[in-house]
Amino acid sequence: MKKNRIYIITMGCSKNLVDSEALMRLLAKKGYSVKHDSDSPNGEYVVVNTCGFIGDAKEESINMILELAEAKKRGEIGSLVVMGCLSERYLAELETAIPEVDKYYGKFDFKKFADELPEVSPQNGECRKPVPLTTTPKHYAYLKISEGCDRRCAYCAIPLITGKHVSRPMEEILAEVRMLVDYGVKEFNVIAQELTYYGLDLYGKRTIAQLIDEISQIKGVKWIRLHYAYPNQFPMELLDVMKRRKNVCKYLDIALQHISDSVLDRMLRHTTKEETMKVIRAIRENVPGIHLRTTLMVGFPGETEEDFEELLAFVKEVRFERMGAFAYSEEEGTYSARKYKDDVPEEVKQRRLDKLMRVQQRIAAEIADEKIGKTMKVMVDRREGDYYIARSEFSSPEVDPEILIPAYRRQLRKGCFYDVRITAAEEFDLYAEVAD
Repeated sequence: MKKNRIYIITMGCSKNLVDSEALMRLLAKKGYSVKHDSDSPNGEYVVVNTCGFIGDAKEESINMILELAEAKKRGEIGSLVVMGCLSERYLAELETAIPEVDKYYGKFDFKKFADELPEVSPQNGECRKPVPLTTTPKHYAYLKISEGCDRRCAYCAIPLITGKHVSRPMEEILAEVRMLVDYGVKEFNVIAQELTYYGLDLYGKRTIAQLIDEISQIKGVKWIRLHYAYPNQFPMELLDVMKRRKNVCKYLDIALQHISDSVLDRMLRHTTKEETMKVIRAIRENVPGIHLRTTLMVGFPGETEEDFEELLAFVKEVRFERMGAFAYSEEEGTYSARKYKDDVPEEVKQRRLDKLMRVQQRIAAEIADEKIGKTMKVMVDRREGDYYIARSEFSSPEVDPEILIPAYRRQLRKGCFYDVRITAAEEFDLYAEVAD
């Protein structure tokens, strides 16, 4: 066990990662040596930032806590601290079930942990390296612009955890971007539970387009990528910014969940198939070449075979460049858990999910093949074995296809941009050579 060293382990989404980064900076100011996501934590404190979104994520977080509780019993770590969405939602239950945890914090009061710790000084001439401002590679970062969500979709537990939508002041966000640019960040992945709501609570209107336009004008910002939009009342002025500003990536993550009107109505999505198709057409017409990522759900209560076939036909027609899908999982406290019976058998959910993803896999392969022979601008993320791993503006870190460039032909620098020619496509990833 290393004194004055704190390990932070982040579970769940990139929004949690941003919270972990904020805590790391606070702890570093107190003089602590801070490490993130270590495989073998042995610090005086270990903090688990939990996820409480769906069943699998909750189980993963609980298993991590239990594993560390055993490590604490063996004397391998000192104090065990839990924060994040799981403890925000289930604090009383966790305190009873896992008393080995020394302190629980929620999603919004975790900064108290840093406040309650004493300041420390390096021991025995120890020279500590500054804690990185991000947990990601230095050239890209996640930028959280708001918390919470005012949309009460029937299946979603997030509003129960995070509460109502709360935008960060624009000046605060822009200051953070400038700080991260000075640190070396070139790519900003803008995240929020519902980014198109940004500004309503602070300025009385949707100001996401203004915010992205302001960020795009900061010197040193090379890429801006947008995540987690909503089709209902989509702010079309955002498309003008995407079209006008070259450093705003032609990429949009817009979660649609379903397309059948009957399912959308039961989901409380407050949109229709016609409205959704109109938004998609407008996006593609206004920003030619844009890559759309979406998330879809199968097996929602009451989903019929006809509903599912309609969803399947929708995916074939729209041909999303990026798509993820999952089967409905009932979450206690949600509208659907109270009002509907989870009446689609698990084997039916899995069959529909598998069929949907097979269709998407074919579409993704065809879209990848269309890129062969084209020249694209990419950013190098890392080297793995014989290849440099890069991404284009059409790919978010960790979730989207990557571009593999042979390392033996030319030395490339991580975080730098190169023009490459696509030479081959294999499943979801592409292969390329640096263009002469």
